[in-house]
Amino acid sequence: MKVIDILKGDHKPFTSFELVPPLKGSDINKLYSSIEPLMEFKPPFINMTSHRDEIEYRRSPDGTFRQITVTKRPGTVAIAAAIMKRFDVEVVPHVICGGSTKNDVENLLLDLNFLGVQNVVALRGDAIPGEKYFTPTPGGHRHSNELVEQIARMNRGQYLDDTLVDVVPTDFCVGVAGYPEKHCEAANMEIDIENLKRKVDAGADYIVTQMFFDNSKFFSFVEKCRAAGISVPIIPGIKPISTTRHIELLPQAFSLDIPQELMRELVKCRSNEAIYKLGIEWATLQCKELLEWGARSVHFYTMGKADNIREIIKRAF
Repeated sequence: MKVIDILKGDHKPFTSFELVPPLKGSDINKLYSSIEPLMEFKPPFINMTSHRDEIEYRRSPDGTFRQITVTKRPGTVAIAAAIMKRFDVEVVPHVICGGSTKNDVENLLLDLNFLGVQNVVALRGDAIPGEKYFTPTPGGHRHSNELVEQIARMNRGQYLDDTLVDVVPTDFCVGVAGYPEKHCEAANMEIDIENLKRKVDAGADYIVTQMFFDNSKFFSFVEKCRAAGISVPIIPGIKPISTTRHIELLPQAFSLDIPQELMRELVKCRSNEAIYKLGIEWATLQCKELLEWGARSVHFYTMGKADNIREIIKRAF
């Protein structure tokens, strides 16, 4: 079932989750064990992140360095197939621009289509580790709206090879990312909303936001989107703080603010256990307010951890 149809359905608010594939060489059961505790909440879909290959320089015995390409996590198609075989849930793979040519994207989408996957999230992806700015792969897309356009064309039966005959259109529902506190590379919020509208105009069906800790920023973001003519559903994304490291890591990695009210409580915590409990309490309050506001769903960034997410859902939903 398509995510957009789920969002438009007549049902009580629901939860969805984003997980990270296990590292290459890891046991697939680790992925299953991160999903199983969440299935009691009957999520209609689970997002699965995608990760580009990385470039590393390794020293040879003669002292010189050689450049190698490293794949750290299994492929999107294999992970989607494994989850669909094991669980009764829609899988929403991330499709990214980084590290892929347009042909790579088309082939990935065809594989997913043959597998029966109906939903994808189209993202630009991050810069290569060590690079400050995103550099598109030669023959690939620079911006995610271009990726959305390619998917939309395939949904109309338009492939890269325009000499094909009797082609069968794909039928993907496309999600895209939104940033309540502005994408870190956007000049300002207005420009960021314009960029988001380009993705929607290109064919995106819904938006799922980056994590945030201040609901007022999400509410303001939705208002700005609606004022700009963006009418597709917007799903709020939530992640509870759970360790001392998150206090510095999350703002740096995701270009977001931690509200001063939350910071005052975090500095009082003397252990990770105390921060973990506070993270659950704060995210629970966020979810309750979002549901009262009228959110049809809440998307949780699990980072492979389920216990705190389960507690938040039990308290808020």
